[in-house]
Amino acid sequence: MAGLSANEARQLAQSAFAALRNGQTEQARRQFERLVAGGVAEASVFIGLAYACASLSDRASAHSAADRALALEPSGLQVLMLKGDLLHAEADGQAAAAYYRAALRAAPDPSRLSPNLRNELKRAQDMIAHYAGKFESFLVTELEKAGFDERRDARFAQSLELMLGKKEIYPQQPRAYYFPGLPLIQYFDNTRYPWLKPLEDATDDIRAELLRILEEDAGAFQPYVQGDPDRPKVNQGPMLNNPAWSAFFLWKNGEPVPENMARCPRTMAALEGVPKPHVPGRTPSMLFSLLRPGAHIPAHHGMLNTRMIGHLPLIVPPGCALRVGNETREWKVGQAWLFDDSIEHEAWNNSAETRVILLFEAWREEISERERQLVSAMLASIDAYGGKKADWD
Repeated sequence: MAGLSANEARQLAQSAFAALRNGQTEQARRQFERLVAGGVAEASVFIGLAYACASLSDRASAHSAADRALALEPSGLQVLMLKGDLLHAEADGQAAAAYYRAALRAAPDPSRLSPNLRNELKRAQDMIAHYAGKFESFLVTELEKAGFDERRDARFAQSLELMLGKKEIYPQQPRAYYFPGLPLIQYFDNTRYPWLKPLEDATDDIRAELLRILEEDAGAFQPYVQGDPDRPKVNQGPMLNNPAWSAFFLWKNGEPVPENMARCPRTMAALEGVPKPHVPGRTPSMLFSLLRPGAHIPAHHGMLNTRMIGHLPLIVPPGCALRVGNETREWKVGQAWLFDDSIEHEAWNNSAETRVILLFEAWREEISERERQLVSAMLASIDAYGGKKADWD
C-alpha cells in the first residue's frame, strides 16, 4: 500500500474506529483521510470516513465517502443505511426510501445479523413505511381535488392500492381450463346481475328450509371434498373426506338431486333466475355449504375461469370470512356475492358455531352464448373420452 505499511495501516484504522466510537469525530476524520491518502481503498475505511463527516455535518464529504464505499461494496448494509439517512436529513424522501429499500433487499437472514444490524433493518422498515404513508397521503389529497371518491371509484381505488404496494396482484390460475381475455375481477359488482336481488329477497324462506334439514336430518350433510377410489389421494389437502366442510347438494356435478330438491322447493324457485352452466357430469353444482367451528379451507384455485361462484349467507356467526386474491370479506346474512374462484381463495370459520351458505355457479357474462355452447361441448367431450370431474373445485 503506497505511503503506509500494512502494520501502519492496521494501527491507524484501529485508532480511527476507536476515535469514532468515542465521539472524537475530528480525530477520526483526520485518521481516515490519512488512510485514504496512504492508499488504503477499503469499504470499511470509506464507511468510517462517511460516518465521521456526517457527524461533523459535512454531508457533501459524507456522500462522497459513502459513494466510494458503495463502489467497492454495492450491497453493504451499513453504507446503504447511511446514504438513506443522509438523504433523509436533506428531505429527499424518494431517494432516501430507495436506499432503505435497497438495504432491506441486501440484508441476509436476520438471524445471521448482530442485534445492532437487526435494529437497523427494523429502522429501515419504519422509514420506508413513513415515506410510503407521506406519499399516499399526498397522492390521495391530490386525487380528491380531482374528484376521486373511494366508494364511487372502487376499481380505481384498488389500482391505487396495487401501485402503492398495499396489495398484490392475484392472477386467474384455473387448474384445468383457462378462457383468455376475461377481465381480472375478484368480487363482481352485484348491480350488474339483477337476478341476485330476488335470491337475496328469498333469504328467509331459504334459511327456513335449511334449518329444517339441520334439525331433522343433519347427517344429510356429507364432506364436500370426497376421494375417488380410482384417483390418487396425494396433494388433495386436509379437507379430503373431512366433515368440517360439508355439503347438502341440490345439484351435484351437473345432475339434480331430486330427493334433496323436493325438500327445498322455495330454494329451487329462488335459484331459477341464475344463469347456470349446464354440462352433465360437470356443472352446475348448487348446495348448502357448511363450515364447522374452527375450520379453515386452505388457499386453492377452482377448475376453470368461465364461471362465477355465488354465495348467499344463511347462518353466519362472527369471525367467518372469505379471501379472494387480495380482498377479504365477512359474510353477512342475506347479502349475496359473486367471485372468480380461479383466483386464489380461502375461507375460515373462527367462531364456535357453524356457518352455512347457499353456494351456486353462474356463467360469466362476458362469454357469449356460442362460446358457452363450445365450452360445454368441450367439457362433455372430455368426459366422453374418459375424464372425470376433479374432486375439488
